[in-house]
Amino acid sequence: MSWPTVPLGDIFQIARGGSPRPIDNYITDDADGVNWVSIRDASNSSKFITKTEKKIRPAGVAKSRMVYPGDFLLTNSMSFGRPYILQTTGCIHDGWLVLSSDKSVVDQDFFYHLLGSEVVYKKFAKLAAGAVVKNLNCDLVKTVKVPLPPLPEQRRIAAILDKADALRAKRRAAIAKLDQLLQSMFLDMFGDPVTNPKNWPTVALSDVTTKIGSGATPTGGDESYKKEGIALIRSMNVHDGKFRWAKIAHIDKEQAQKLRNVVVEFDDVLLNITGASVARVCRAPIAVLPARVNQHVAIIRCGSLISPTYLEYALMSPPMKAKLLRTAESGATRQAITKAEIEKIVVALPPIDKQKEFAHVAERASGQIDKGQKSSQRIEALFATLQSQVFGA
Repeated sequence: MSWPTVPLGDIFQIARGGSPRPIDNYITDDADGVNWVSIRDASNSSKFITKTEKKIRPAGVAKSRMVYPGDFLLTNSMSFGRPYILQTTGCIHDGWLVLSSDKSVVDQDFFYHLLGSEVVYKKFAKLAAGAVVKNLNCDLVKTVKVPLPPLPEQRRIAAILDKADALRAKRRAAIAKLDQLLQSMFLDMFGDPVTNPKNWPTVALSDVTTKIGSGATPTGGDESYKKEGIALIRSMNVHDGKFRWAKIAHIDKEQAQKLRNVVVEFDDVLLNITGASVARVCRAPIAVLPARVNQHVAIIRCGSLISPTYLEYALMSPPMKAKLLRTAESGATRQAITKAEIEKIVVALPPIDKQKEFAHVAERASGQIDKGQKSSQRIEALFATLQSQVFGA
């Protein structure tokens, strides 16, 4: 499309936040406190920041930066480049960039979609500084060129993208509701697996499993992975109730032989045991086989008295998840759950027929969830294509 491309610095006034230090000395509950906008106030499900959890003393304002309703905020490190629209007044720390504009030139919704598009993200990523943690700064963002249609055209495009975005959100919400329904059904049938209000017999996992163990990463790490071969399941593949195929690694037969003690079988329960994703759990799908796990993932193989689906939902339940996280946080140097700690996990053990009844219902629901996820992926791809057509490659 023949719109002019303009540097963001020509459209917005761009500045970085600032943090009065030590920040704890400035946090206040006083009525005259000024809103302190943190990353925790932003939600992945909303484009707006409407309120803040904390406030700072007025004395800290001079050491920070004031922002106002209608301003765009961009995260400038870690998950950098994610835009939010401010709907309150406050101060921002140095993890934010603020983009302020003349509202007669900029349609808020159009630029929300533009700044959050894959097209602009790739431009940010290319420019972002830092070998380990990518960072954006004002000078970099100012140089990024974007299309600038006339204001009426911005509004027309934003309306189309808003409808497509709403469709994406609706599909995601439907999948989440089905997940919540299964979790509620589990609690209705079996009760809290930690407090065990239904007084089922209880057992340690070591008594009802035939294998508990984790693997290793081949020497050379990422450099040793192959384009195809035997799957190596890593913590990024294990999400609560879902196996994620993105970035699945592969190893050759020689590497796999060294990990022959952690051969994955269909319906093995996979538990993340280290790092930020500790305590995430899902079952191994048959399509990933043959497979091994690395040292960040444990295999829990169920015996005849416990259903893999039942165990998966028991470990995913909020009370058990909280218990696992407490166990992980008690590690000496980092979040971790050891093999011995997994073996000692105590779970309620309802009759196997009742477990299988739940597994049957969960299997049918999982089919619907899979269909929904595939539909969601198609919608996401269409949305990305639409963005690319509007904003350029």
